[in-house]
Amino acid sequence: MAKKALISGASVAGPMTAYWLARHGWDVTIVERADSLRLGGQAIDITDAARDIVRLMGLEEEIKSRHTGEKGLQFVDTDNVAIAKFPVEKKGAITREIEILRGELVDILVKATPETVTYRYGTTIRGLESLADAVHVTFDDGMKETFDVVLAADGMNSATRPMVIGKHDYERYLGCWSSYFTIPRQAHDNDWWRWYTSPTGVIAFLRPDNQGTMRASVNFLSADSNPEHMSTNDKRKRLRARLDGAGWESDRIAEALDRVDDIFLSPLHQIKSATWWRGRCALVGDAAHCPTPYTGMGTTLAIIGAYVLANELGTNDAPEEAFLAYERKFKAFATRSQKLPPGVPDVAYAQSRFKVKLINSGAKFAASSPVQAFASLFDSADKADPNNFDLPDYKVPAA
Repeated sequence: MAKKALISGASVAGPMTAYWLARHGWDVTIVERADSLRLGGQAIDITDAARDIVRLMGLEEEIKSRHTGEKGLQFVDTDNVAIAKFPVEKKGAITREIEILRGELVDILVKATPETVTYRYGTTIRGLESLADAVHVTFDDGMKETFDVVLAADGMNSATRPMVIGKHDYERYLGCWSSYFTIPRQAHDNDWWRWYTSPTGVIAFLRPDNQGTMRASVNFLSADSNPEHMSTNDKRKRLRARLDGAGWESDRIAEALDRVDDIFLSPLHQIKSATWWRGRCALVGDAAHCPTPYTGMGTTLAIIGAYVLANELGTNDAPEEAFLAYERKFKAFATRSQKLPPGVPDVAYAQSRFKVKLINSGAKFAASSPVQAFASLFDSADKADPNNFDLPDYKVPAA
């Protein structure tokens, strides 16, 4: 009889883990608290060994075909004048070769999972009882089922994580909040990622997508690390308050919030736990090792971690042995990938016009021709980015 796995969360790590478990013959159920697949979110990139994994899945070309079309990064002033430009091919560019909307990547991954994977929306886990040979699960509707393993892939703010490893101090608050949402495109918008630093302590982004709209992000410093539950209207009010008087496109973004329902707004925490598993339950993706968007490694880590975890479960008879191997092979890399650039996030925020000038001057200097020419001496343009993670070679049954 096939082994049964329950996964909490249908974002990137959940479907990715399900895909590889199903390749090993497992019956997989994914529960997602949202009533349908959540297809919103910002542009994300796929780097390092994660590129090899999507290639193994036969998904690389489809993912590349859905590129957002973003040309690179621009630092802009309050009049929307570009102070510094970092095209895709330039040193310091954050836009990558594989740049795709989070929702489009999720859609691709979910469609790639075999028919043996079952998705249940509008469902959450209420309780777990991990025994020697099984895990008894209670769902929010009172239903109870038994699985061989349970995996938490429900993100930075995972509700399943404390059920798996208990409640302890594994959250490192970075002192700032971030938001993502979609707004209408206007005639003056371009295909660059525009970064605006306000003297009011706000950083705002506008990024193009391949759907004729713009992806907005509003980020700000805050001492509030653990807010109460926020409704969509609560999120609108908080964002409008931070955008008030910020300059640039802040009025346009604030006005657009009235017609926006896909608002993500949350304090940013890095997740650093001593262990990722207990008994027959384990963590994967941001639930295990959220690095925050400041590292640009969240999606890459989710893909690699899911691949390692699922294939260790598929090639080990005992879940405990698989979880130990998963940590041994992947945790050091995930921990290194959480390292933030010096001074981030504090150095990126400004609460005076003088500091805005310093930040923009620094960006202009980094984008200058002499600096770019010097940086190019240490990199070969025709050499692909090397993998820092040595991907294990598993014997996976044919799809």
